[in-house]
Amino acid sequence: MSEAPVVWPSAARESAFEHWFAALQAPQQLKRNTLRAASSDASFRRYLRVDAAQGTRIIMDAPPDKENCQPFVQVAQLMKSAGLNVPEILAWDETQGFMLLTDLGAKTMMQLMDREQPQANQARYLQAVDALIAWQLASRPDVLPPYDAALLQRELSLFPDWYLTQHRGVTLSTEQGRTLDEAFTCIIEQNLRWPSVYVHRDFMPRNLMVPDDAGANGLGVLDFQDAVYGPITYDIASLMRDAFLTWEEDFVLDITIRYWQKARAAGLPVGDDFGEFYRGVEWMGLQRHLKVAGIFARLTLRDGKPQYLADTPRFIQYILATTSRYRELKPLQRLIESIEGTPSISGFAYGRM
Repeated sequence: MSEAPVVWPSAARESAFEHWFAALQAPQQLKRNTLRAASSDASFRRYLRVDAAQGTRIIMDAPPDKENCQPFVQVAQLMKSAGLNVPEILAWDETQGFMLLTDLGAKTMMQLMDREQPQANQARYLQAVDALIAWQLASRPDVLPPYDAALLQRELSLFPDWYLTQHRGVTLSTEQGRTLDEAFTCIIEQNLRWPSVYVHRDFMPRNLMVPDDAGANGLGVLDFQDAVYGPITYDIASLMRDAFLTWEEDFVLDITIRYWQKARAAGLPVGDDFGEFYRGVEWMGLQRHLKVAGIFARLTLRDGKPQYLADTPRFIQYILATTSRYRELKPLQRLIESIEGTPSISGFAYGRM
């Protein structure tokens, strides 16, 4: 997370912040002259860091006309109750969209990754697995929004709407449109076969913090406000088929098997056949990668954030690797290959990128 001076989008937003901050400065022992940018994400939300009398604090700047902080507050409490290491909310101005949080540190799991030696990262991945299992074990129905067929379909639609049409400039023929529709129907049906648990929805090394305090309760978990109740295959697919990092298949299998063994021992509904579970993870990962390719195209074209689209080749590789393995997905594979102009691939087409 790079730290830089704070630039406000408007004088009104800056004034609102200064008024809110002034009321907190003394009781929270905050040092105004240390305020700096901490990070931003793909939404309109951003984070600032400020020194306190002891340690540092994080300020969330989430304009209320663009961001709803209620889900963040709800999920933070759910995760805390599940024993996860999440930011504590010290103050919240819901009307203005400012929040003061404890600081989980400045180093993400992603930043500390050894990309050349996958096994050197095994211990941290297993920490992530432990946090994920704790989160899933806390699951209850009717608490979070359902990750149902309608939501899965809306997410998949981002791929033709933004990636194919807007980014690639492709107009699908009737036959191509039918191929896509049939593939999406199949993907949704396969994914909804798996039992539902709490789903973080972006459970990956960029959102996992390595605490400065060695005694802290596991990896810190961030960016959880979009959590839903959906297929148990989702978060492990997100962790091991990362939006920003690709591992060789043997390492992906190693961590996924270890997750499955731990989850099964804990009584989570991952089934008794790892092969079936891994198939489920692949199909869930496929849905995620089609969605994310569309989101990254939208971030570039609509929101002026072109840096995300640089990772598109990773998604296309994931998508083609998965579609090449399953007979039902061959038409989708051929369609995407024809659009991308890529040669046909088969088998375990993974590799670090």
